[in-house]
Amino acid sequence: MFTPLPPTGGTLTAPQFYRALAARDSRFDGVFFTGVKTTGIYCRPICAVKTPRESSCEFFTSAASAEAAGYRPCLRCRPELAPYAIQQNLAHAIWKKIANGALNESSIEDLAAQVGLSSRQMRRVLLQEFGVSPVEMAQTQRLLFAKKLLQETALSMADVAFAAGFGSVRRFNALFSQRYHMTPGDIRRAAPSADESLRLRLAYRPPYAWQALMHYLRGRAMPGLEAVIEERGELVYVRSVMIDGKSGWLKVSHAPEKHQIILQVAPALATALMPLLATIRQQFDLEAHPLMIQSHLQEDPMLAAQIMATPGLRVPGAFDSFELALRAVLGQQVSVAGATTVAGRLVQRFGVPVATPFTAISHHFPTPECIVALSIDQLAGIGIPGARAATLQHVARFALAGGFEKAADSPLDEAIRQMKHIPGIGEWTAQYIAMRALRFPDAFPGGDLGLQKAAALLTDPVTARFTEKQLLARAEQWSPWRAYAALLLWQSLH
Repeated sequence: MFTPLPPTGGTLTAPQFYRALAARDSRFDGVFFTGVKTTGIYCRPICAVKTPRESSCEFFTSAASAEAAGYRPCLRCRPELAPYAIQQNLAHAIWKKIANGALNESSIEDLAAQVGLSSRQMRRVLLQEFGVSPVEMAQTQRLLFAKKLLQETALSMADVAFAAGFGSVRRFNALFSQRYHMTPGDIRRAAPSADESLRLRLAYRPPYAWQALMHYLRGRAMPGLEAVIEERGELVYVRSVMIDGKSGWLKVSHAPEKHQIILQVAPALATALMPLLATIRQQFDLEAHPLMIQSHLQEDPMLAAQIMATPGLRVPGAFDSFELALRAVLGQQVSVAGATTVAGRLVQRFGVPVATPFTAISHHFPTPECIVALSIDQLAGIGIPGARAATLQHVARFALAGGFEKAADSPLDEAIRQMKHIPGIGEWTAQYIAMRALRFPDAFPGGDLGLQKAAALLTDPVTARFTEKQLLARAEQWSPWRAYAALLLWQSLH
């Protein structure tokens, strides 16, 4: 069983953390970091080096707080690879925005306004939780991201500096030397790849049901935009990418022996790597804590057998909220296969053509501006009713007004309420978007007939009846992980 973490904040000395360190317990990877006083280095709890004495250790809830205490990152376990912590509180929500580059383009005041605080309040929240200011946290994340690029890519020093959010190479070199007591060139590892593409590694907490995730995405991939293909006997995910005005492609594969996924991207996307990696982390649910989720859900006999059959099942995310929302609308009252076919027509008729190394990938997804500019008849021409075509335009206007960003920063109930104000969006669609696009782990589309069928078959195969009301009542005990329960139920049907 998973042992719940004690309250965290600042420096930690709890015996549970040293035991997790001594056991190299992957459940705690990214949850805390260990500073070793005798070496001046901080590590992930899974680091393969000899375990230091307990008296030599200090424990921190973030890499930023470890670096603020004077420690530099381990070159062996590489703290920048660690999955993010999953605490659901304001401090961690702010930290995650900063870790994903929120302060690279925006000011502290802008970020504070996004989370509904003054800059002084935001500073106080971070100091109380992590012991560092927003600027110190942003500097740590930029340095760690630059370190990642230096060790995994052959990008020039200038490209590394700008991709990591530094305003100049000189500032990057100075801060790197000041913090790490070495030059950026001292840790250069990667050689140029034959095709000039960039390959980056992202860690997760095992187990990870990769095959189940790939089969789920394969059935819902929009032709021309994304696909799950087979390479050397393994399933990989490929798609086109348009991000921060940069056009390219990506491929995601699995390295199970290292508990990592491998992201390969087009060289044209080099300057957009920080937001791109943040998107992939969400799409592939890399911050999930599978054993903690499993320990909670398996208490219900309805789910226990499926958990054993597919340990580490993730909730597939979305590369883009608008893209997923339109796919959800197209899936209303039709089969998964039918929705996939219609979504492919939308992509190929109204998307922008793009050249990629993959024959299955030929277009970018149409932008909200494009969808709004089309007539209802043009949209209905892909094989949908006029009312549904109108809903696509309503969703596009919602996206242009920043609706999905606002919903993602709201509590689940408020996010659902905001989306249900869109004409044509009901409870099922809003819950599905909240679950996959906005990453609410407790979202649950209880009106889904597939979920009701799965619950009926797992409870009483003879009568095979389970109403929405019964399902929602049963799902109360699965909170706050109801989205994972939904995936388990869907998976049981296959």
